Amino acid sequence: MLNINKITVLIPVYNEKNSLLELLKLVENVDFGLEKEIILIDDYSTDGTKDLYKELSYKILYHEKNMGKGASLRDGIKEATGDIIIIQDADLEYKPEDYKPLVELIKKDKADVVYGSRFSDKRNSGNFLFLSFIANKTLTFLTQVLYKTTLTDMETCYKAFRADIIKGIEIESNRFDFEPEITAKVLKKGIRFSELPITYNARTANEGKKINWKDGLQAILTLIKYRF
Repeated sequence: MLNINKITVLIPVYNEKNSLLELLKLVENVDFGLEKEIILIDDYSTDGTKDLYKELSYKILYHEKNMGKGASLRDGIKEATGDIIIIQDADLEYKPEDYKPLVELIKKDKADVVYGSRFSDKRNSGNFLFLSFIANKTLTFLTQVLYKTTLTDMETCYKAFRADIIKGIEIESNRFDFEPEITAKVLKKGIRFSELPITYNARTANEGKKINWKDGLQAILTLIKYRF
């Protein structure tokens, strides 16, 4: 097993005042048996989310303008001091308890990067929005074809990395194209990769979901860009 002493959970935040505190309680309740570092990266929230930080003791990074998820994670990765780095969205679509098995695979030195696959868990049947389901399946299929992989969920939020691996990958994308970029670079480098099933419950645009069809198009272009 690897010498793992600390876990860092990176949480990019943009206008999540209605879900952030509940999400943080769930993250706090996950017991890895290790030191846990939580880093919030506020991407210029304007809905009152920043007022919540007054009662929090976590490390918080601030953007002076809205830059996107990729830019937030790039900054968070630089500040992370954990041996394993996990990505966590600030909404409630995912259950933080699900990333314990992801971490265990890395701790046991069976993988260097582990994704949580929403499509591998039958409990998620019916939990996707129809257009989102089609888009995710299409992007994952394109990833399989371009990179000759059996990966089942490229766009998943839950990604766990050995810190030295993710810190050694240059991230250029500023927005949601982070997902295809990091996946493309992990696959091209031949890094030990694995997937485990996780649960999922999609939220609608009215509930705060921010990704849209333009991000899907950008994801396609990003997958092609880094393949060739």
